[in-house]
Amino acid sequence: MFERRGTRSAGFSGRELTCNFWVMTASSAKSSVVTKPTSNLSYWRRVSLSFTWMLAALLIVVWNAAQAQAPPRPQRKGDKTSASTLPATQAEIERGKYLVNNVAMCPQCHTPRLADGSLDRGRPLDGAPELFQPPNPDPNWPLMAPRIGGNPPASDGDLVKLLTTGNWTDGQPLRLPMMPFRMNEADAKAVVAYLHSVKQEH
Repeated sequence: MFERRGTRSAGFSGRELTCNFWVMTASSAKSSVVTKPTSNLSYWRRVSLSFTWMLAALLIVVWNAAQAQAPPRPQRKGDKTSASTLPATQAEIERGKYLVNNVAMCPQCHTPRLADGSLDRGRPLDGAPELFQPPNPDPNWPLMAPRIGGNPPASDGDLVKLLTTGNWTDGQPLRLPMMPFRMNEADAKAVVAYLHSVKQEH
């Protein structure tokens, strides 16, 4: 009364199923053998690239730190002896004193400070650690303000050029916080005259 139907509806015999299973297994194994090394190779390439970028960033940081320790600007050989000291009158020295201490406010950076933070009056314009710092870290910010009193760091002509044009001996502006002054020549010469008159108590 009952007919055997559907026993072969799937169209596969046991042998066919077994063969298909081994084909699928072999195909999966082959795929895993091929793709796994590729995946590992891609991973190590990413690691190598990340390491390269990290090393490059570290070298940049080290370079910038080394530059921050360097002098503000290189000076030309013979700057101190290339020109004689400019002649100055007492009136020019007094005007230069006023400009340095009350207008340009040079002592605020170039005069050392005592433990209480006040200016060391015995060492005027003798050079000091830079007091003013940028709002954000700047590797090009100078660590020291140079000595400018008594024995300035350049010839009189170069100092006058700096104060009238804002450019140092190499033709470039000095780094902040040094201001790019644009004094007239008379005021610049008065400032230089006063700087030469400054005496430190060592």
